[in-house]
Amino acid sequence: MRIACAGGGPAGLYLAVLARLRSGGRDEVVVHERNEAGRTHGFAVTYGEDMLDDAFRNDPEGGEALRRASRLWNAQEIRVGDHRPVHVGGKYGYAIARVDLLDVLARRAEQLGVTIEYGSPVDRADLDADLVVASDGVGSRIRTARAEHFGTTVDEGTNPYVWLGADSDSDTFVWDFQPTDAGWMWIHLYPSSNGVSTCIVECEPDTWEALGLDHMSGAEAVRLVESVFHRTLAGRRLIEPLGGLGDKPWLRFREVRNRTWRDGDLVLAGDAAHTTHFGIGSGTVLAMQDSMGLVDALYGVAGQTAAADLTCPNGRGAALSAYDARRRAEIGPIQDAARRNMQWFEQAGRQLEQVTDPVEFAWSLTDRRGDMGRIHRTLHRATQVPALRQVRRGLTTARRVRRSALRGRQS
Repeated sequence: MRIACAGGGPAGLYLAVLARLRSGGRDEVVVHERNEAGRTHGFAVTYGEDMLDDAFRNDPEGGEALRRASRLWNAQEIRVGDHRPVHVGGKYGYAIARVDLLDVLARRAEQLGVTIEYGSPVDRADLDADLVVASDGVGSRIRTARAEHFGTTVDEGTNPYVWLGADSDSDTFVWDFQPTDAGWMWIHLYPSSNGVSTCIVECEPDTWEALGLDHMSGAEAVRLVESVFHRTLAGRRLIEPLGGLGDKPWLRFREVRNRTWRDGDLVLAGDAAHTTHFGIGSGTVLAMQDSMGLVDALYGVAGQTAAADLTCPNGRGAALSAYDARRRAEIGPIQDAARRNMQWFEQAGRQLEQVTDPVEFAWSLTDRRGDMGRIHRTLHRATQVPALRQVRRGLTTARRVRRSALRGRQS
C-alpha cells in the first residue's frame, strides 16, 4: 500500500512511523510538508504519562527518543493578583519544544524508510497513493475544499490570545491572573526542552480593547504584557514567534468539528479533523493518538483483531470507516470538555472581580472541565499545607518512577 500524508506535523509524521513499523516496512509512506525542515510555528507542547505509555507501547525506540528530548515539569502554581500562590498537588508532565518534537519524529521516520518532502505544499487530495491522510492543520486546505462532504463546522471563541515564548528556565507550570486598569489578564507559562518557556496570554474582549491591544503593534503588546506580569517573569523577556507577530498578533480560538473524517480513500487526522482549546493542552497528544487509531484500524491490534485486507478497496474502506467512527466517538466528549474549559476562561473576569479566597478560585480553575469529585477538592485544600504537600509530591514521584520502570522493561 502507498500512503501519502499531507502535512508533516505530529499526526502525519507519527502515522508514517507507525505505518512503516506495523507493515513490516512493506508499505510505502511519503510525507509532504509545506515548510522547510526545522521551521515550525509555536513554542512547546506538553503531554502526560498516558501519552508516553502509548508511545512506548507502539514504538519503544521512538518512545525512548521522545522521553530523552523532553523535560519534566513537576509543580504547578496558580497566582491571583497580590495573593500568595496556590499550589496544585499531584500535577506534573513532560514538555518538549515543538521543533524538537518534529525533529524526533522526522529522524525516526527517515530511519524507518519514510520519504519526507519538505517545501512541498499539498492543496488537493489527488496524490498518487492508495491512502491519503490530510494532517495539514486547523486551516486544512484539503478539508476546506471538501467541507460540505465532511460536514465541517468552525466555531470561534470570544477571548483574544497571543502565543509567545519566555526566556525562562523554571520547572514550574504557572497560571498567573493579574488586574489591569481595564480588567483582568492572565498567562499560562510552562517550561520546554530548549530553555524557552511557552507563554500564552489571554484576556476578555472588553479588556483587550480598553488596553488598546486591538491596535498596538506586536512589540508594544509584548512590552505591556511584560509590565503586567513583571513579578512572575522576574525580569525575563518575552520572545516573539519565528517570523514575528505581524500586524495582527492576537488570535481567537477556532473549534473545528466534522460530521465525518472520511471521503473514500482520504481521511482527516489531527487539527484538520478536530481542535481542542489550548487551555487543556491536548492538541498534540490527540493528533498522535489519531495516528495510533488509524494504524490499529488498518493493521489490526496485536492479539485482538486481524489486519484488514489492504490490497483491495473494500478492505481499506472498512478499516477507514472503523477509524472514522471510533475516533470521532472518542474525540467528541474531549471536545465537549474542552469547550467547557474555554467557556470558563471567557467568564473568568466575573469570578476574578469577586475573589476573596484564592484557594477556592484555584479549585474552580482546576475543575473547569467539571470532571473532578469531592475527594479531589479535599486534596486540593490539603495541598496548601506544606507538610501535606511534600507527602503528596513524594507519592506522585514514586508513581512516576514506577511507570518509568515499567516502560523501561518494555524497551
